Amino acid sequence: MTPNEPPGGDAHGVVTIKSPHPFADTVERLKTALHAKSIKLFASIDQQSEATAVGLQMPPTVLLIFGNPKGGTPLMVARPLSGLDLPLKALISEARPGEVLVSVNSAEYLIHRHDLPAEFLANLAPIEQLIRNTLSAV
Repeated sequence: MTPNEPPGGDAHGVVTIKSPHPFADTVERLKTALHAKSIKLFASIDQQSEATAVGLQMPPTVLLIFGNPKGGTPLMVARPLSGLDLPLKALISEARPGEVLVSVNSAEYLIHRHDLPAEFLANLAPIEQLIRNTLSAV
């Protein structure tokens, strides 16, 4: 890590996890896992469909916007600008056929970006493990 690189993920704080499942299955698995953990799915944006609606083409891409107000509200109270990154988001994409990727901001990056107290890491960190577990399940 370079001195200017935020902790966690790549230089932009993004963690990308490869899914062994087809695109549509990956999206549904993540939605199901969020629901099972009582994490509210605020929106599911099918960006490929939106592009098609205006005559453009793009690979399969869905943005899930989700969170738990009980976990996120304390962060926004502590640092109101953290609301720019909350609720959390997961981008599921298939830029190359058969290569399904799920990308999220790392918890460490969000803590660093908003100068939040380290104790708030516990509010954010579990989502990355939830995604990893969901994608590794058969």
